[in-house]
Amino acid sequence: MKALQPEIVISELDLKRIEQLLSMQSSSELEKLATLEDELERANVVEPAAIPGNVVTMNSTVKFSVSSSQQTFCLTLVYPKDMTDDGKTISILAPAGSAMLGLLEGDEIEWPTPDGKAMKVKVEEILYQPERAGEFHR
Repeated sequence: MKALQPEIVISELDLKRIEQLLSMQSSSELEKLATLEDELERANVVEPAAIPGNVVTMNSTVKFSVSSSQQTFCLTLVYPKDMTDDGKTISILAPAGSAMLGLLEGDEIEWPTPDGKAMKVKVEEILYQPERAGEFHR
């Protein structure tokens, strides 16, 4: 039985840009991105100005806690072209990045780890969200 997934909200602008990004991927890459496509299909899509301030959107910086250790970390959800090498960004095309999109503060999810296992993480706080800052066309 599939675990219940939290409801997600995304902006029309993010949806349009992510769909454009997906359209440029090879068919073998698209197979790996099926989870992201599933997320987009089940999302509640709204105008950028209507995005609640407690929702993870593209370019949001999010503080997470790891349930098993109480360790916290922050990541900014970005498009591949905006990735940095400092460990502070995560691509929307990465499984964990796809899982972040549309989550609310307080949501807990199973986060895929590089070794193929999963850890439970909680969205503690959205430190920065473009829409909340009035940046609707970033």
